[in-house]
Amino acid sequence: MAIVAKKIQEAKVSAIKELGEVFAGSNDFIFADYRGLTVEQITALRAKLRARGAVFKVVKNNFARLAFEERTAPAGVANHLVGPTAVAIAPADANEVAKILFEFAREAPALSIKGGLLGSDLYDAAQIEAFSKLPGRLELISMLMSVLNAPVRNFAAALNDIPSRVVRSIKAVADKKAG
Repeated sequence: MAIVAKKIQEAKVSAIKELGEVFAGSNDFIFADYRGLTVEQITALRAKLRARGAVFKVVKNNFARLAFEERTAPAGVANHLVGPTAVAIAPADANEVAKILFEFAREAPALSIKGGLLGSDLYDAAQIEAFSKLPGRLELISMLMSVLNAPVRNFAAALNDIPSRVVRSIKAVADKKAG
């Protein structure tokens, strides 16, 4: 049974509001347990994530739960907000952030991924790991552009081949007559 405070503390309300503003900039979140990481390791992880435009923020579970409830996040988010929790906030490409987190977890086994909220869908740690192994957004775009470019490239090569065949045929006839 929860104890309800008679007086609402403004500091806590403002902290929840600030956290909600941080969460408002993104739709993709990956939850991790950071217990056992040194300050240097967390700083290195934050630098790697910052290079991709992401933020790694240690949160209070109740504050984060309330901030997610204001966003109308799925009810299961509270299941990931147990124990020491840090949230990787991915404003652009969550796939890249997941890759960075799992690569870092291989180097520093103390970091464990709890799960994630991607868009409006909630995923567990195994699903986030599978997601991290997929090609990223930029890789998929480059694959698509390559596929779209292939017919044009092949057509240009075929058009270029016709005059060169004519030139080789004329040269062969000229060589035959000269020889």
